Amino acid sequence: MTLHLPVDCLNEIFEYLEDDKIILHSCLFVNRPWCEIVVRILWRNIWNFRYSVDYMPYRTHVPISIISTLISCLPNESKDFLNKNGLFISTPTSKSPLFNYPSFIKVLSISKFDEMIQHILEKQQSINLSLDFNKHLIAQEIIKMFMNQIPSLKKLYYLNNYKNIPFNIHFTYFPKAKDCLIDLSELCCSSDVYSEFFYQLSQICHNLQSLTIEFRDSISNGLADFISVQNNLKILNLLSFGSKDWTDIISVLTKLSNTLIKLSVHGGENDVPMSFITSYLNLQELTLIGQVSFKELQYVILPNLKILKIPERPKDEILIKFFKNNGKNLRELNIDGIDSSLRSSIIQFCPNLKRFISG
Repeated sequence: MTLHLPVDCLNEIFEYLEDDKIILHSCLFVNRPWCEIVVRILWRNIWNFRYSVDYMPYRTHVPISIISTLISCLPNESKDFLNKNGLFISTPTSKSPLFNYPSFIKVLSISKFDEMIQHILEKQQSINLSLDFNKHLIAQEIIKMFMNQIPSLKKLYYLNNYKNIPFNIHFTYFPKAKDCLIDLSELCCSSDVYSEFFYQLSQICHNLQSLTIEFRDSISNGLADFISVQNNLKILNLLSFGSKDWTDIISVLTKLSNTLIKLSVHGGENDVPMSFITSYLNLQELTLIGQVSFKELQYVILPNLKILKIPERPKDEILIKFFKNNGKNLRELNIDGIDSSLRSSIIQFCPNLKRFISG
């Protein structure tokens, strides 16, 4: 007698294996019930497969399989459009796909998507038009399908890498883009993404839970507007990779005071100003790495702060002043280079610590 596990039980098991794509992929071929459960988990985030050229061994077949499957899901008018422009990408089968794969996607990474398409086009030596133009055409049709088929996108990554800037497709104008993006909960983006992207997203998405911004040498005009319309932002990560200061958006960062509970700041070439943090009275976790002006925080009072991570140790007198104001509620402290003198101050002003990490 064959024992079949309930669907709920199988789903729980496969969810546990979400990060092990190799094992999950092998489960597709066991039987139809397994396949129907696993395919949804695999396609939830197809961008984190190990396909990058920076990863060895380079799994060349992965981007080809993903893009060719997406091409097979395109409506006929999109396929005809690509064919008329001399773009013929083979699909897994001439038959209709077994599933509507795009509808399972919950995470979209524009830069990873860009890398996949570029890899495929570079392998097709017979293409006559420019690489960037062809890449734009393919991406345009697939992203149009995403906006139409993804019922509710949860995470969006739009990072301009240094090797090549992803195609600027105004996908927020596509039909059903509002339905797809309105419940977006997490955005990770570069500060220099084209302004129209932020302006349009400001009209659609107002309830982000998490926002990560990688600051480059320029800041798009629409970024401040987008931050200002967020009503329920809880997690903010600010990373500096260029020489541009943050003066233009500091005023709008102060408006996040009512909802923000977790802040992480990675300083770059210049000291990052921290004056905006004075209004974050609900902040529970603070991480400061690199060139960060901790001096501005020595008199700040953060009544709900429970976790503090500052791997690069500021001057003792500044730290002690901060601990006097904020040490009572601290439960976790991560700081490098603690000596006996500072340790005594921590014991005195942080009596409720449960976890203490020192490099």
